[in-house]
Amino acid sequence: MSQAADPGREESAKAVMEGEIGILARRRIEAGIIAPIYEEMRERLGEELAQSILDSAIRKAAIEAGRSFAAKTPGGTDLRSFQDLQALWTQDDALVIEVVKATDTEFDYNVHRCRYAETYKEMGLGKIGHLLSCNRDGVFCTGYDPRITLERTQTIMDGSSHCNFRYKLQETAKAE
Repeated sequence: MSQAADPGREESAKAVMEGEIGILARRRIEAGIIAPIYEEMRERLGEELAQSILDSAIRKAAIEAGRSFAAKTPGGTDLRSFQDLQALWTQDDALVIEVVKATDTEFDYNVHRCRYAETYKEMGLGKIGHLLSCNRDGVFCTGYDPRITLERTQTIMDGSSHCNFRYKLQETAKAE
């Protein structure tokens, strides 16, 4: 599938990503900071409460990250501008993806290799990898453009053969 080159879109995407490090590098740094904090919470509060706190905090951070990217998107957000950001998530060979559909209203792709999952396992954080990365994906959209929704039924992080991302642009924003 090919998209017609749009110099304005390309410049817009470059402006949004200017100065941004790849998401894989960012997640590795964050995980190194989060790991000892999580372990301390787990020891003091138990596994369930520690994971609940981590999940809540990371979801809130993902929404704020989405808002930050949206604020830097010239001309406003939509599913095409969201697709342009994908380069940050795939940078450094972080993901091997197969795009199934990329239109103004649908962005479907499968991930066949996920270095995020590999990185967390290497760091001994495989048990909370879904909290550190996967749970961000849908709520990032809430901050970036609340009209974008994600349906995903499986991830490599949970042991599946691939991740199936199915983003859709709704006519109206989803309720938070």
